[in-house]
This record gives sequence, structure tokens and C-alpha cells, in this order.
Amino acid sequence: MAHQSVTRTAAAEHYADLHRSLAGLLAGEPDFIANCANFSALVYTTLPDLNWAGCYLLRGNELVLGPFQGRPACVRIAMGRGVCGTAAARRASVLVDDVHAFPDHIACDPVSRSELVVPMIKGDALIGVFDMDSPSPERFDATDQAGMEGAVALLMNACRI
Repeated sequence: MAHQSVTRTAAAEHYADLHRSLAGLLAGEPDFIANCANFSALVYTTLPDLNWAGCYLLRGNELVLGPFQGRPACVRIAMGRGVCGTAAARRASVLVDDVHAFPDHIACDPVSRSELVVPMIKGDALIGVFDMDSPSPERFDATDQAGMEGAVALLMNACRI
């Protein structure tokens, strides 16, 4: 148990560092797409054990691929489909320990094993979702979810949409 506490503390500190770095990247830049691109790159290059990080943007009644880092991905996802579409429809984060056990999982990259998706909301409007994939099962936990929800909130507050 002590090892998990140290790991959670280290993860919380890592997210605090990520939030500070993100605030610096966002300072004075209101453009949503530019900020999403830098956000995706920051997350992908600073968080360990990821194979994909990026945005899907709401266009009509589907999510369309936006700025990301990683291998090529699915371009369109229907609301309610897969992990991203589920998070968008629920307007709530979805954390999946094993994507192969998630009903209706969309396998854009067969290497992915776990996933965390956080909705991007501005005011009352759903703008899209931020998606992170890992090749490791059970990569994400409540600390990751809280850290990414905070980071997405920083992103959304900084952007003019």
C-alpha cells in the first residue's frame, strides 16, 4: 500500500507540473486549434506509457479527429460509440482498464489496452473529447482522471470558441 501512495503522490505532482506547463503554453493564445495541438503534444511527450493523445471535436452528431500525437486514428466516431462517443454522450470522463472488455470499443490501434477520455465542455456546450490511450492495461486511475480533467478545464478556459 505504501508503494501505491508514493506512486499516487508522484502522479499528483506530475499533473501539477503538467498544469503549470500547460498554463505557460496557453498564456495569451486564445486559438482553440493551436492550443489543442500544443496540449496534445505536451500530454503525449510528458506523460509516461502513452501511445496516443489527442482531441476529437464535435461536428454535428459525431466526433471528428482533431489535433493529436501518435499513430493515425479513426477519423469519425458516432456519439455513443466506443469510449470517446460514450464520454461525449454522457458528458463525463470514461476510464477503461481494458479496452477489449469495453462493449463497442473502436480499435483504431490494436496496441492500445487502456483508455481515458475527458469531455471538453465550454459553458454548457460540448466541444469534443480529449482521448489518451496506453499499450498497458490499467494504465490510468483516479489520479490521472482528476489530473486530466483539470488540464482540460485549463484548456477550455483559455480558448475562444
